[in-house]
Amino acid sequence: MTKTLSQHLDPNYGPKKILSLDGGGIRGALTLGYLKKLEEILRERENDGNLVLSDYFDLIGGTSTGSIIAALLALGKPVDEIVKLYMKLGEQIFGEKRDWWKPWETWQYLKAKYDYSALEANLKNTFGEATTLGSDLIKTGLCIVAKRADTNSTWPLINHPAGKFYDTIIGKNKNMPLWQAVRASSAAPTYFAPQMIDVGNGEKAAFVDGGVSMSNNPALTLLMVATLKGFPFRWKMGEEHLSLVSFGTGYSVFRKHTSEIEDAWIKTWAENVPDMLMQDASWQNQIVLQWLSNSPTAHYVDMEIETLKDDNIGGVPHFKYLRYNFPITENDLNGLGIGTFTDTDVKSLTEMSNAENRFRLYDIGVAAAKDIKVEHLNF
Repeated sequence: MTKTLSQHLDPNYGPKKILSLDGGGIRGALTLGYLKKLEEILRERENDGNLVLSDYFDLIGGTSTGSIIAALLALGKPVDEIVKLYMKLGEQIFGEKRDWWKPWETWQYLKAKYDYSALEANLKNTFGEATTLGSDLIKTGLCIVAKRADTNSTWPLINHPAGKFYDTIIGKNKNMPLWQAVRASSAAPTYFAPQMIDVGNGEKAAFVDGGVSMSNNPALTLLMVATLKGFPFRWKMGEEHLSLVSFGTGYSVFRKHTSEIEDAWIKTWAENVPDMLMQDASWQNQIVLQWLSNSPTAHYVDMEIETLKDDNIGGVPHFKYLRYNFPITENDLNGLGIGTFTDTDVKSLTEMSNAENRFRLYDIGVAAAKDIKVEHLNF
């Protein structure tokens, strides 16, 4: 079952399987609950109690908190070990906000709520300062999605040796420390300061969270990275050749009374617009991916296009697609059978930096993972 990195990347050694992990701050703990179930199913099916997801997937990618998990998976770590690392990481990174009332911290608080040094120190400790994007410790294809703020462009940072920016005159991404690539993808504006990186030829680039783009849900970006001619993978399209499994971090359901919208203040819009745009981007990706694929987990979109079943571009599915995400609502949470949840709980659980929720979010992910069926993974 175990493949070499070159076998994972080889377009002729297939079929190919992609794993995509959304951004969402501390809600990445919910994703880990899903991944625990996925790993269990695959271990049982392959009759291999030591199987890790880097054995199975040929490209693992993520945005923001998803990039942390993706990088750890690509290093060959089992989910249980990642859960322990993630819970410790989340507590230390989001454990303490800057004190806005302290004069010596006020100017820094105006830039970011959290001290980025805690994030950097923990990522260095987790990944090791010497581990680079080109390290042979990485067992499979890896894509970390970041946003370059100074050019407003989305950057997929990949470990493919034939990449245009991997080891060429225009880029040396293979030498980029892995912790720094993950830090770049996780630098959520208002939460953490941007990450400055030397991208070659003495040029400094300012990176922010990949979620500040169309790729907080990076599944469509990963599909493009895997198949477009501009990237080095160039994997074959076709349901028999390519599969994509995507996990979210849970999502809120946006419902407002018209009076709330009519009476909304500027501050209210400022607080709601980022989540609205991120959800719009994620759903647009979802629609396009269902339009292109055969998806046994297809979500109902709306009354007009429904699930897009048998409504493929070109008349045939171009890949197999599975998407798992959980609506964080009072009704859905109480339907899991793991306790009673109130509207106050919903508001707390959807907050991306509330580290106190990390264990509860993991339990929600484990319970929601009942939606992963063995028959879904028949590839």
